[in-house]
Amino acid sequence: MAIPREAMSPDPVSWADWSAERQRRIEDVLARVLPAAELEPEHLSRAMRYAVLDGGKRMRPLLAYASAELTGADPDAVDAPAAAVELIHAYSLIHDDLPCMDDDTLRRGKPTCHVAFGEAMALLAGDALQALAFSVLAEDVHEDHGSEACALLADAAGMRGMAGGQAIDLVSVGVALPVTKLETMHRMKTGALIRAAVRLGAGRGRALEPAEARALDRYADAAGLAFQVVDDVLDVEGSAASLGKTAGKDVAQGKPTFVSCLGLAAAKARAEALRIEAKNALAPFGAAGRRLAELADWIVLRVH
Repeated sequence: MAIPREAMSPDPVSWADWSAERQRRIEDVLARVLPAAELEPEHLSRAMRYAVLDGGKRMRPLLAYASAELTGADPDAVDAPAAAVELIHAYSLIHDDLPCMDDDTLRRGKPTCHVAFGEAMALLAGDALQALAFSVLAEDVHEDHGSEACALLADAAGMRGMAGGQAIDLVSVGVALPVTKLETMHRMKTGALIRAAVRLGAGRGRALEPAEARALDRYADAAGLAFQVVDDVLDVEGSAASLGKTAGKDVAQGKPTFVSCLGLAAAKARAEALRIEAKNALAPFGAAGRRLAELADWIVLRVH
């Protein structure tokens, strides 16, 4: 996908090449930190690898690597937090897909983990991935403040983040939520881990001034919300083949979405406004914010 001209900088490496290299990098890191497929208990090891590898956009690791570039961090120092946020994301997808949650059968273009391995093993795989994420982060040789990083990730995954957002989602089926409440839900369910990815990546480089930290939070908040708005649009306009998951599921389940709250055209306009808001937040960083700006473009302008 072409990136608008305003996102460009003198860096000769294109967005396509940069993102492909970082995606290959995180895939290798994840393959190393996950238990070997033959490690006992074998069914659990295989379920964990199945749920994480060979699929997904790796948006959260890309955000970690991009924010690390902004603060001058070496990519080697970002591998652990990038892997940790992706492991948390993968665990959340396993649990979200379970029959007691969203009851979905397709994820990343293949059967969901509980379809492939059974509900009990999928539940354990999610539990084990969450534990592994904190282990990877705590044992990182590049991290001098491992407890702070773990606390940040825990907050993003817990009651004030993903788990709390999912709880609101579950009790909102069939309810006409006001858009402010919908935004609150998604800032927790989706946005909290996106903010954590940005903060963890940036934290591996130079110390940020307070105003810079606030600017990054504004970026992450807008980008995270934009991601969910676009997801809601694609749930209406996309297909299972293009999305890698069941299309139209939100409508079928009576879930409140930005499309149901605002209408399709207004939801698209909201996504575009959030893209601009995210990129404007990067103004204090100049050319150093290029990759984060490109990510904002990719989040909103992606085809699927």
